[in-house]
Amino acid sequence: MLLHIPQVLTPDELARAQALLAEAPWIAGRTTAGPQAASVKHNQQLPVACPQSQALQAIVLGALDRQTLFFSAALPKRVLPPMFNRYAASADGVGDHYGDHVDQAIRHIPSGPLAGQRVRTDLSCTLFLADPASYDGGELVITDTFGSPRIKLPAGDAVLYPGTSVHRVEPVTRGVRLASFFWIESLVRSDEQRRLLFDMDMALMRLRGRHGEDADAVSLTGTYHNLLRMWADT
Repeated sequence: MLLHIPQVLTPDELARAQALLAEAPWIAGRTTAGPQAASVKHNQQLPVACPQSQALQAIVLGALDRQTLFFSAALPKRVLPPMFNRYAASADGVGDHYGDHVDQAIRHIPSGPLAGQRVRTDLSCTLFLADPASYDGGELVITDTFGSPRIKLPAGDAVLYPGTSVHRVEPVTRGVRLASFFWIESLVRSDEQRRLLFDMDMALMRLRGRHGEDADAVSLTGTYHNLLRMWADT
């Protein structure tokens, strides 16, 4: 499932995030990539231990906590601390980009009370942090069963997609593309099962909006939770 989640950040949160990114100590992005990804990764990244990164993580994680659409779609068990990258245009015409790759299946939490724990990357998420009118190129291209959509969202919006997807970031030819990226281990490992639960949850919200908590809504809510109970790994 590929899902656009609008307005993850409020305007104030976005302004604070952009101010922190403006003073960020960027390093080469390939230093944190695996062997296959490093060969096609040409961007900059924020060191995870720097103060700006810590402050930005708090902003993003706090915003996710109130996002019911994110929770319904991802059913998160663990969220890896968000990371931040920068893709800039180049005077030689070859702007920053990230070629086709698949994210690592297992990653380690780098710091905090859960440091060292392994997380299965069921889902990937990109949160856009730059106004799309401020840069050219930089589209996130995700290959799935429905083709290869080219995604370039408003600042503060996010896209959630399966971690199994082949994806890339097109070269930036003008300006600077800023984003946060992170991975989620879901309570429900199967993408197909998560999609069924998400569709049912959205239908239940619409049903409650029209009829309230009537007998049908209560019955279907029970079915939703029984399926989640059957499929979830806590």
